[in-house]
Amino acid sequence: MKNNLAAIMGDRLVTITDVYKATGIARSTLVRLYYRREKNISLETLKTLCDYFGISLSDLIEYNPKTKQPI
Repeated sequence: MKNNLAAIMGDRLVTITDVYKATGIARSTLVRLYYRREKNISLETLKTLCDYFGISLSDLIEYNPKTKQPI
């Protein structure tokens, strides 16, 4: 999985402080998400970020499953 928070923030010229002030999400959480260090992101945090940026979850988080070999 890949989160696109840094790219989205860069495109919109928004800082971590801006997001923190507007959403109330802890700065430490936002920093971990921004630098892709966060492993367990709560659904509430994802929803809040999607609402703030006006995007869908698939815009924020990309998931490309590994392909399975046929049996």
